Amino acid sequence: MAKVLVSDKLSPAALAIFRERGIEADFHPGLKPPELRGLIAPYDGLAVRSATKVTRELLDAAPHLKVVGRAGIGVDNVDVTSATARGVVVMNTPHGNAITAAEHAIAMMMALARHIPEASASTRAGKWEKNRFMGMELFAKTLGLIGCGNIGSIVAERAIGLKMKVIAYDPYLTEASALALGVEKVALAELLARADIVTLHTPLTDATRNILSAEAIAAMRKGVRIINCARGGLLDEKALAEAIRSGHVAGAALDVFATEPPGESPLFALENVVCTPHLGAATEEAQEKVGIQIAEQMSDFLLSGAVVNAVNMPSVSAEEAPRLRPYMELCRLLGGFAGQLTQAREGVIRAVAIEYEGAIVGLNLKPLSAAALAGLLGPILEGVNMVNAPALAHARGIDVAETAHDRPGEYQALVTLTITTERQMRAVSGTLFANGRPRIVAVKGIPIEADFSRHMIYVTNQDKPGFIGRFGATLAEAGINIATFHLGRAAPGGDAICLVAVDEPVPEPVLARVRSLPLVVQATPLTF
Repeated sequence: MAKVLVSDKLSPAALAIFRERGIEADFHPGLKPPELRGLIAPYDGLAVRSATKVTRELLDAAPHLKVVGRAGIGVDNVDVTSATARGVVVMNTPHGNAITAAEHAIAMMMALARHIPEASASTRAGKWEKNRFMGMELFAKTLGLIGCGNIGSIVAERAIGLKMKVIAYDPYLTEASALALGVEKVALAELLARADIVTLHTPLTDATRNILSAEAIAAMRKGVRIINCARGGLLDEKALAEAIRSGHVAGAALDVFATEPPGESPLFALENVVCTPHLGAATEEAQEKVGIQIAEQMSDFLLSGAVVNAVNMPSVSAEEAPRLRPYMELCRLLGGFAGQLTQAREGVIRAVAIEYEGAIVGLNLKPLSAAALAGLLGPILEGVNMVNAPALAHARGIDVAETAHDRPGEYQALVTLTITTERQMRAVSGTLFANGRPRIVAVKGIPIEADFSRHMIYVTNQDKPGFIGRFGATLAEAGINIATFHLGRAAPGGDAICLVAVDEPVPEPVLARVRSLPLVVQATPLTF
């Protein structure tokens, strides 16, 4: 039975989903880092919100961990790089709290425009200061969105409903999507110059960190108002405070801070600043949704291999998983075949080309390519799986190319891996036969059909009489039984290959005798 540790507060419905699906779920919120490290070792999954910090040290203490599920959109509390290196899938729920977060941004904008927090505090104190709290209409104002993804697009829809003009800076927003949404796509410099209100809706990355720097704030129009309900670290809080004090910025509303809890902040002493304690996702509806979604996603992964909303590997839906699984196994085996031969000949891999032909072209190919890379690198590196294989290939400078050919061929579906090393180029092709059985159909362009077996010997030889007899006799003398024997050749009397399945591993002394036989060029043991 798979085991999941829930280390932050999640909806009881999330725990119920784990247990209903046969997964042991333990609920231990509020653990200190040393306590969590001491508890994590036996678990396959870890479900968190924002309180738990999934650090490299925590991952080092979790040898069985396969998946980290973040109930929410932001994963800045998860060391994704370390998780990927260890082959741990990191999932989030990017849509579960989108409406709630967008509504909070709109609420903050309204509260800031009409001085609601200060006016409420003044009135409750027995004052009646109508003239002090002169507000601003949102009607016909220009709202500048920095980030127009799931949450930003909902903010845009709500703002358009308020009859605001919406402009957006987002490198990933297409002109067609902007048109359909009713926003104007602009460059960042133009947004800063035109917007009456600027609101942030982008993840915190190296590219977006401090995107509203002192220089960017200075480039805004005088009297601008700034909203941040996305991530702390997107703006320079000290520069913002100085711009508010100088009157260049009319006010700001912040739900997130560079350090949380922020402790002291120069912003807190300013009257025209609205602050909330990271409430963007804090509604009962959102917490219920993200808890249920992350429980379902983690359960699907642990039980069926389905991968949804992963931030560090290609997604595979629960519907796709059964259909993709045999092709993923084929790609893994083809990669393993090429990887073992590369390891045996000590060639450094320079490039990998993965070609798909036939019916397979209509499938989700990214997981198949990840499986092929995992198989290829597995014999060379330790701890390789589909999660970290693409990153490991990139780190080793391996150029990976993926090509799909939607054309008829001899096989209904065909996968070909071509490995280029510093010494040679080698290709291996495979397909699925009856009952989804993976089979090799060509090696180095030489047709040969062979099933994958637990123990095999790959032999290259010259196509001359006498080879088969000497080879069989050598194995017989060593007491090694041949299960299947497949031959292929480029042309009569030319280069030939032999794939032999045997019932047990072939000892090195026996392989040495095979290699010494006349006509034999190479003999390599394979294990699948």
